This record gives sequence, structure tokens and C-alpha cells, in this order.
Amino acid sequence: MFEFSLLLSPFLFFFFFFFSTLSLLFFLFFLISTTKPSSSSSSPVPPPPPPSLKIKSYPIIGSSLEIYANIHRRIQWTSDLIRASPTATVVIHRSLGGRVVLTGNPSNVQHILKTHFHNYHKGRTFTTNLTDFLGGGIFNADGDNWKFQRQVSSHEFNTKSLRKFIETVVDTELSDRLIPILSTAAADNSVLDFQDILQRFAFDNICKIAFGYDPAYLLPSLPQSKFAVAFEEAARISSERLASVLPLVWKLKRLLVVGSEKRLKLAVAEVREFAKNIIREKKEELNHKSSLDSTDLLSRFLSSGHSDDDFVTDIVISFILAGRDTTSAALTWFFWLLFKHPEVEDKILNEINEKSESPVFDEVKDMVYTHASLCESMRFYPPVPADSKEAVSDDVLPDGTVVKKGMRVTYHPYAMGRLEELWGSDWPDFRPERWLQRDPVSGKWGFVSRDPYTYPVFQAGPRICLGKEMAFLQMKRVVAGVMRRFRVVPVTKDGAEPVFTADLAAKMKGGFPVRIVERACSE
Repeated sequence: MFEFSLLLSPFLFFFFFFFSTLSLLFFLFFLISTTKPSSSSSSPVPPPPPPSLKIKSYPIIGSSLEIYANIHRRIQWTSDLIRASPTATVVIHRSLGGRVVLTGNPSNVQHILKTHFHNYHKGRTFTTNLTDFLGGGIFNADGDNWKFQRQVSSHEFNTKSLRKFIETVVDTELSDRLIPILSTAAADNSVLDFQDILQRFAFDNICKIAFGYDPAYLLPSLPQSKFAVAFEEAARISSERLASVLPLVWKLKRLLVVGSEKRLKLAVAEVREFAKNIIREKKEELNHKSSLDSTDLLSRFLSSGHSDDDFVTDIVISFILAGRDTTSAALTWFFWLLFKHPEVEDKILNEINEKSESPVFDEVKDMVYTHASLCESMRFYPPVPADSKEAVSDDVLPDGTVVKKGMRVTYHPYAMGRLEELWGSDWPDFRPERWLQRDPVSGKWGFVSRDPYTYPVFQAGPRICLGKEMAFLQMKRVVAGVMRRFRVVPVTKDGAEPVFTADLAAKMKGGFPVRIVERACSE
């Protein structure tokens, strides 16, 4: 009996501890659920944060209450914390002793993305949350797998491929689909969700580049493509996993296959089945030809000898995610800012009117003022407002912040675009001229790029965005095609400002309702 009691005591202790912890978690969940989240800030330029923002932290739960209270404005809240910090770096305590570093310090960003690149990977947290959707694709990969995908993909972004992309894919989508839809909307004086239109435009383009397949998502009927809808659902739920205050909740739902996790499973199955059908068709095409005329990404990977359907599907899904959301997000906020700053719109229009009616590749590249305006727009509204890495081993950042193995370190382009130390006292002003310098001889504007660690909108270092040049060319071609013929006029209620929000990429909450107005010939 004595021996049994010795065995039983630790057993009873374990169950006591387990149920006590579970009860505490349920209590905290109740407390969090009754805490009213802060409303999202709708101001495009928030007021300066107080000199010091104290983050309340408690035993076991850390700062979970404050995280939840700001969950619907987490980008704005974390930006305020960084802007209030003397070093532009803060450490947030999460539940069960976890800590996250947030930084807007360019020295830290360079340290993470370049100098100590080998020590900062996507890591376990990121891959755990996104593997169901992205698998081992380039945006969810590290090490040799990442290096191989980047090497093969880089061929898609040479000058010849970019020229073909602009002169065939983008111009066709613009002239045959986007412009006719805008013309009809102008004639009918109807309201369009311009964010949705731009997403459809980008989705068609990136599918042609990634798959060599046209989903025809941007049509006058605005069809609900099963693939596109499933892709959106999968991206949104995967993003919600990353933002979860209690990851145990989504993991439990995945185990039980209920709620959002059941919807994610169905959406991912739809996306992957669609992708694999395209891959099978492309393989058959390759079997009947010694080489393909097509230069899409899928053809390149299959031609490189990688025929595993899952591997190739992962790669293509990652590129569709990047190409669909980033350019459409950047353009959505760009057109909003142009409406707010008509003097900038006039200067861009003057530059457009100096070009031919359908600008060729070299003319698009030469749209310097438009390029500067897009950079300035993305300073305020970066398509990826924050990005995280995980420390492989203990480290110390240049500003003295201690990083332990396994900690998440997040650099924050959204906050960095609002730091007076980086952009001067006029940082709240939308001023494309800050990116320009006049040539003393010709008097023409020349573009002056910024240090990529001060402006990491396209990442920096070895992982710098492969599609950066393609994105700028596509955006400038869209801006030229749309602005030459139309004015984009937001439909706002009582002067309300749109709300910046972010899933895996930035969005305008609730869409971007606009009216399209045909320009007079004299404009």
C-alpha cells in the first residue's frame, strides 16, 4: 500500500497541475474574450505616440491581454510601440515565457537580413503556421531548399522575361480586360470595389507567369473562380493562425477538423488539386515537345528535372501569393493617396502624357516621378507591413537587444516609414520629391534610392524580393493605362478614412469603393 501511494502521488500531482493549468487558461480566455479590442485607427497618418508606452506583462500570460486588446490594429499598435522607443526596438512578453523582438532600427534590420543572415531563418513558428498552405515553397523555406528555388526562379526575372511580361501579359490584361471594365463603370456611373479589381488583375497576371495559365478572373461579370476564392480563404485563415494569441486553439481545431481549420483544409485541397491538374497538363505538353516555347515558372522547374508534384505545387503557390497580394495592395493605397493629393496626380499625369499612348518597356522604366510616388506610397502603406525571422542561436543586436535561440525577431517597415529619425520632421507629408534629385545640367529629375535597411519594403540582403523590378514595371504600366483615361474617385461616407489592415499582405479593410470618371481630352 505504501509503495502504491508513492507511485500515485506524482500521478495525482500531474493531474492536479494539468487541470489547474487548464482551468487557468479557461479563466484567462474568458478574461481576454470580455476585453474589448481597440478600434482600428482610420487615420492615414497617426498622431505621435506618447513619449513612453508601457506594455503590461503578467506571470504566465505575459502581455496577452494587451495583444488581444489591440489584435484588430496590431500593425498600428506595434508601430506605436516602436516609434515610442528610444532605440526603435521593443520586446513583448508572450504567454508561458515567450518573447518577441520588434524593431524599426536600420542597424538591426541589416544585422538580421544581411550581416547575420545565417542566424535568422523563417523558423519553426512560421513554418508550423503556414506549411498546410505553402508547404515547402520558397517563402516558407530555409537552407538548400530555399537556395535552389531562388536560383531557378531568378531566370524568370531577367530583362528579356520582364520585357515580355510587360509587352504581352500586362498589356493584354490591361487593354482587353481592365480598361473595358473601367469604361463601362464610367459610362454607368457605377461603384466598383477597386481593391477587388486590382487583385483580380494581379491574379490573372501572376497565374500566367507562374503556371502559363489564364484563370480569366478579371471579366466584366467578375466571376467567382473556385481556385481564386479557395486561395483567398487559405491565405486569410493561415494569416489568422500567425496572429493568434492562443495558438493552442487553432491547433485543437485542426486536430478535431472543425471551424476555420476545417475550412482551411477544404480550401487548401481545392488549391492544390487545381495546381496539380495544371502541372499534369504541363508535363504532358513537355513529353510531346523537346522544349517549350513557354517561359513560365512551372515550365522552368519541370525542365530542371524536378517532377515531384507536391514540391512544384508548393513553389507555384508561393509565387502566386506574392504576386497577387503585394502589387494590388500597393496600387490600392497609391490611388487613395493620389485622390488626397491632386497636385501629385497632376505631376504624374504630365509624365504619362509625355509618353506614347501605349508606353513600351523602356518608357515605362523611365517614369521617374511615378516611380518615386509609388515608393512614397509604400513608405506609408507597405504591402508586407512586418516580417519575422527566428534566431538559430543566441545573439545580440547592434542596439544591445539580447536575442535568445528560438526567439522571433520582427522588423517593421510600416513603423519605419513613420520614424522621424529616418525621414525627417516632414515624414507625415506625402512628398514624392524626397526620392528625387534634379540633374544640374539637364534639369530632369533623377531617382535616388534609399538604403534597403532603412526602407525594407522589398526585404534586403540575400532574400531581397526577386520580383521587385517586375512589380514596379507592372504598377507603372497600370498607373499609366488607368490615369491617362480615368480619374479614380473614392466613395467615402462623411469623409471617413479607409483602415489599413493586414493578413499575409496589406489590405484596405472592407474594400476600396470608387467611381470611375472619364478624363476630358484637355486634361
